[in-house]
Amino acid sequence: MSQVVDFSGDNSFCPSAFLYQNPKESSQFLSLGSHVNVYFTPRKRSRITAPFIVSGEPKQKPSIEILPDECLFEVFRRLEGGQERSACASVSKRWLMLLSSICKDEICTTKEEPKIESDLPKADDSTKKAEEKGEFIDLTEECQETDSHGYLSRSLEGKKASDVRLAAISVGTASRGGLGKLSIRGNSSTRRLTNLGLKAISRGCRSLKVLSLWNLSSVGDEGLSEIAKGCRSLEKLDLSHCTAVTDKGLIAIAMNCPKLTSVTLESCANIGNESLKSLGRNCPNLKCVTLKNCPLVGDQGIAGLFTSAGHVLAKANLQTLNISDVSLAVIGHYGTAMTDLVLGGLHNVNERGFWVMGKGQGLQNMKSLTITSCQGVSDAGLDAIGRGCPDLKVFRLRKCPLVSDNGVVSFVKAAASLESLHLDESHRITQCGIYGVLTNCGGKLKVLDLANCLGIRDVDFVFPLTSFCNSLRSLTIRGCPGLGNSGLGMVGRLCPKLTHVDLSGLKGITDAGVLPLVQRADAGLVKVNLSGCANLTDKVVVEIAKVHGETLEVLNLDGCRFVSDVSLMAIAKNCLFMSELDVSQCGVTDYGIAVLARAEQLSLQIFSIAGCSLVSDKSLSSLGMLGKSLLGLNIQHCSGLSYAAVNLLLEKLWRCDILS
Repeated sequence: MSQVVDFSGDNSFCPSAFLYQNPKESSQFLSLGSHVNVYFTPRKRSRITAPFIVSGEPKQKPSIEILPDECLFEVFRRLEGGQERSACASVSKRWLMLLSSICKDEICTTKEEPKIESDLPKADDSTKKAEEKGEFIDLTEECQETDSHGYLSRSLEGKKASDVRLAAISVGTASRGGLGKLSIRGNSSTRRLTNLGLKAISRGCRSLKVLSLWNLSSVGDEGLSEIAKGCRSLEKLDLSHCTAVTDKGLIAIAMNCPKLTSVTLESCANIGNESLKSLGRNCPNLKCVTLKNCPLVGDQGIAGLFTSAGHVLAKANLQTLNISDVSLAVIGHYGTAMTDLVLGGLHNVNERGFWVMGKGQGLQNMKSLTITSCQGVSDAGLDAIGRGCPDLKVFRLRKCPLVSDNGVVSFVKAAASLESLHLDESHRITQCGIYGVLTNCGGKLKVLDLANCLGIRDVDFVFPLTSFCNSLRSLTIRGCPGLGNSGLGMVGRLCPKLTHVDLSGLKGITDAGVLPLVQRADAGLVKVNLSGCANLTDKVVVEIAKVHGETLEVLNLDGCRFVSDVSLMAIAKNCLFMSELDVSQCGVTDYGIAVLARAEQLSLQIFSIAGCSLVSDKSLSSLGMLGKSLLGLNIQHCSGLSYAAVNLLLEKLWRCDILS
């Protein structure tokens, strides 16, 4: 650079001096190149130090890329082997999309056609360029997952859901019998999935049986119509929050997929009555329908569906729909094959609708009925349903404010086959109603579940023991703060054959209320949950261990702060088959755990001492002894256990799932 002529500023070249006083600043000049004849001082320092080439020949594409899609299509459809097609699909995105557009029927398999012996590059060598562009997808990974039914299954979520990925799945699984189940869950980052991806699936996965699309606003009728044309073996369809799908797409599915057995539509704002009518007319095997929050679905759609397919529909779930009493009347008359019905959030259905449904005499085969948040359910409607469903075995009622004791008792009397009754947030149910249910259940009720019923309170009345409910095996009373010792004692006297008891969260009961129930359960308690019963003491636990030690398998005492080592000693001495024990937030110490560990007959699988502040590092050896049979151990919030002890325990009990 010392010989470079500098410009002095007076419009002349000076061959003997530098422009800059500091010679190091000469780096601001452009580098010397063969195609540059004149040098200028750049206005800004150049960030590129490589020579600037003014002229050059454009890079030519490989000859194979010059061929139009039509020619490549003819080449690709003559590749009979799945391995060859997969190798070609790995070359570029263009080849992949072309291969995914070839139907199975379009592949040449005739012997007259000469076999193409191509020098196409192998997948291992040809995918380097695709990898650099971020477009490469390993096709061998697209056909490795199988579900419980034995066919290939793929599940995509977020960014993984794209047209390129679906095309790779289509090509990769085609030679292995095709894809059987496809689930796609979209989110805010799912932008590369369109109808083109579903078109690729329809071409290469003719054996698709299950399709689930969730939260995909970019997929519409065109994609669903392609699935209908290519995947005629479809059996289950699940669409959730697919706002671009309308009646047109679903009608195409109904008309082309006669094997369809299950349809789920949730929050699909543009699907309405015509879709349901078409499903009823064209799907003779339709057995299960779930409709949630579809505002365009009305009485006409429900009527069209049940009048055409009511003789085959076995399960229906209708929630948050704009339907009225007419729909329930149609279900009650035409739903002759119905065994499982769920009704929720039907705010336009009045008392007459439930009454007419029960009077329709079409629900003779009903086995399970769930009603949630339906303001129109009343005592009269409940009585009619009980009489109209003589084979009903399971009934769940939640958030129905008009139902009282009279309605529940009359329902239990009418439903002679009832085995399981669940009442949740039914605040007009009182202790009198519970007494009426237990004394009028006909000797078949096995499960009674009461949750968050604020109307259940102790009353100053002695209920006569006219009859016993010897059939009841499972009793659950949760979140009923008004229930005390008196009410619990009444239930215990009426139900002497209990094996499962759940009284979690009943802070108003004490030993005096639980002991009679424990002592009268002559069938042997198997599972007992007393979590949150803060006023219970060792007296109850010792009695449970003595009376039911030979049958007890699960005991939950979480939050029983007055339970101490005395209870653990009784358990270690009397319980032979206990597999799960939870004494979290109890007053147990190292001594109690040591006694438990020395009980040779015990083989605990799940043990929880979370929040037991009196447990220290001294219990390390005892926990190690228990760990021989443990599958799960919870030692969270045990402030007495040091960090080193926890790490040693994690290392020693490596087969056990430890929460620390």
